[in-house]
Amino acid sequence: MGILSGLFRSRDKPKGYYSSPSLRYLFGKSTSGTNVTEETAMQVTAVYACVRILAESIASLPIHVYEYQADGGKKKIFDHPLYRILHDEPNPEMTSFIFRETLMGHLLLYGNAYAQIIRDGVGRVRALYPLLPDKMEVDRNDKGELIYKYSRYDEGNPNFKEYGTIILSAEDVLHIPGLGFDGLIGYSPIALAKNAVGLTQACDEYGSSFFANGAQPGGVLEYPGALKDPAAVRNSWNATYGGSKNAGKVAVLEEGMTYKQITINPDEAQFLETRKFQIDEIARLYRIPPHMIGDLDRASFSNIEQQSLEFVKYTLDPWVIRWEQNLQKALLSSKEKEHYFIKMNVDGLLRGDYASRMEGYAKARQNGWMSANDIREMENLNPIPDEEGGNLYLVNGSFTKLADAGAAYEGGGADNEG
Repeated sequence: MGILSGLFRSRDKPKGYYSSPSLRYLFGKSTSGTNVTEETAMQVTAVYACVRILAESIASLPIHVYEYQADGGKKKIFDHPLYRILHDEPNPEMTSFIFRETLMGHLLLYGNAYAQIIRDGVGRVRALYPLLPDKMEVDRNDKGELIYKYSRYDEGNPNFKEYGTIILSAEDVLHIPGLGFDGLIGYSPIALAKNAVGLTQACDEYGSSFFANGAQPGGVLEYPGALKDPAAVRNSWNATYGGSKNAGKVAVLEEGMTYKQITINPDEAQFLETRKFQIDEIARLYRIPPHMIGDLDRASFSNIEQQSLEFVKYTLDPWVIRWEQNLQKALLSSKEKEHYFIKMNVDGLLRGDYASRMEGYAKARQNGWMSANDIREMENLNPIPDEEGGNLYLVNGSFTKLADAGAAYEGGGADNEG
């Protein structure tokens, strides 16, 4: 409870997890003995695959600025200054895809994503530049206001002229925090799951060592007499038979020397099963369906589409909302928030196959809740001119209100006879 109480008190003076004494237990060696950091974790293929999938998914989503309409609808605004920055290029050095991919990678590994906001003389956003999360510390000034302390010792950001600790106000920083304990600072998923990641690293190291030694278990060379130079014999053996390139060579033993195996086979130790379980552990950490990172054991034609839809709904959508709300909070002024909002479109990821989409569009068109242009917009097609009926909403003429059913037969006219 002492650790947890220290975490929740961090609201008084928030600290990044790199400098918070109450969070040092998260770092260092894992229980498997491997040293886990955000950089070493990316050498684990399962971690790299999960980070890459989420980062590329967020970066590839269409992002637009919308304006609220008086009738309750919304309209894309292409002439707003933020549209070009978010949709095309946040700064002259990178595209929107690269910018969002970079920040999402920071968020998935370090738990926080930061970008410097460059504004003009009247406060409008002109550019966004990524800031490295491991060089950032969140603090408060004497007035209790949030400030960001950035440590700069290289040429990473062209907007900083000085070196050392640079103080940035909250208005000059786009901060997207991940899951945290105080709502202000996110904590690294890698640090929180260091034991799972460390075990995966240990499995990789064991497998590499196994093949580096010729894919043969360790053993003992026994000599019936006394050896004058045991080190020379051992070195000669390793030079001749060690390494994967020497696997399968026939060993020649002289003067009664024998070789005895002293370790069990990796299959008997369920080495491969352990590696496969660790893939599921990493996928669970990032809530990624295993089939998306190459584990197809439980994937089938009947469930893989459903898993993909669940990925959008339960994995991607929360990240999208986190991005949208923080972008609006940092980049739109108080007045602009009354009229505009920022949205990423995930509809394209939720679409089924072509035949299913056409069937759904046909029903929507016939039932009058989609026009031809509504459908064409979803298929990324140019609209049909209004004078040609592109915006008409049609219904099947045979439909009649239940209350009016049989009204034509009331009164007993000649047309109603027999």
